[in-house]
Amino acid sequence: MGEGDPTPLGYVRTPSAGPAELAFEGGRPVLAGEAADLPLTAADIVRLRPYEGLRVRWPQERSGVLETILGLAAAGVPVHADDVPVWVAQADPGLAELLGSWAPGRREESLRSVGDLRREEHSLRLRRHAIPRTVPKVSVVMSSKRPHLLGSALGQIARQRHVEVEVLLGLHGVPASHEDVRRAVADFPLPLTVVEADTATPFGEVLNQAAALAGGDEIAKWDDDDWYSPEHLSDLLLARSYSGADIVGTAAEFFYLEPLDVTIRRTDYTSEIWSDHVAGGTIFLARAKFKEIGGFEGVPRGVDAQFLKTAHAAGARIYRTQGLGYVLRRSLAAGHTWQLPLAHFLRVAANQWRGFRPSEILENS
Repeated sequence: MGEGDPTPLGYVRTPSAGPAELAFEGGRPVLAGEAADLPLTAADIVRLRPYEGLRVRWPQERSGVLETILGLAAAGVPVHADDVPVWVAQADPGLAELLGSWAPGRREESLRSVGDLRREEHSLRLRRHAIPRTVPKVSVVMSSKRPHLLGSALGQIARQRHVEVEVLLGLHGVPASHEDVRRAVADFPLPLTVVEADTATPFGEVLNQAAALAGGDEIAKWDDDDWYSPEHLSDLLLARSYSGADIVGTAAEFFYLEPLDVTIRRTDYTSEIWSDHVAGGTIFLARAKFKEIGGFEGVPRGVDAQFLKTAHAAGARIYRTQGLGYVLRRSLAAGHTWQLPLAHFLRVAANQWRGFRPSEILENS
């Protein structure tokens, strides 16, 4: 996308104003009561951020209508319609379906955050539809010392859409002959290379040994114990396309606290912003940039944070996109390289649900 084009940058999770209207007069869009010119600009979008959404009032003339709606969709503006004309369904059936799939609800305080979540899911589906995709080769780098989790992790990688994937798997103190490893690798339908390292090898070095064998255009870090949506990699590519960032990753929003069987969502990490921090299990960047930064440091803990710190200090631009399609698993603190007690996550939670309750974007069906 070109500089100055509308993008999801600055998306507001909780709107301060109710729904507004998208109308047309003489072929020009009227956005929340103010006329605009085509193509829409970033300034047009900034003015719309406080509104819960825009309801389309269809004009008689068709000129500029789809261009306007797709421009708003690409910027993440929650556009919707009560009824969609036949000509729209014929011209863009996917868009027609999306426009009728969501509408603002009553903003009762007790349901506000869940309503905001449904709204953001709609925004993400719209931008996926409106922004052109590329299909590059992505090298997924994953280190694991928990063979019982490999089947699930590789299964999630196998179902990634709109990307070509290879996996570089670093086995950390686990032999490739382990029954769970053999089964998971045999069931994986895509290219996969295994690197074996002993337990004395620092975690960061295991990742580097795996990443050194990457043949893709992009490097994506993957954690074996977390959950990812089928469009996780595609969403990161999308964010990179509209931000122009060197490194993209998601906000750390959803956590499953396994010992408590509780899912929490934290919203203190704002998304769709420039930042120096993203969820470590979602770091994504071009392979050439990864090499330029120097890869991961050969340390046992804090690998992700140190990589981002080094990259930021070297001038890399880091963009944090939405985290709706990512859930971090937290067991007891001793089982993680990122050690925080479960009580910490309960304290920072904006939402708390019993059981495993991800966003609908995870497609956990």
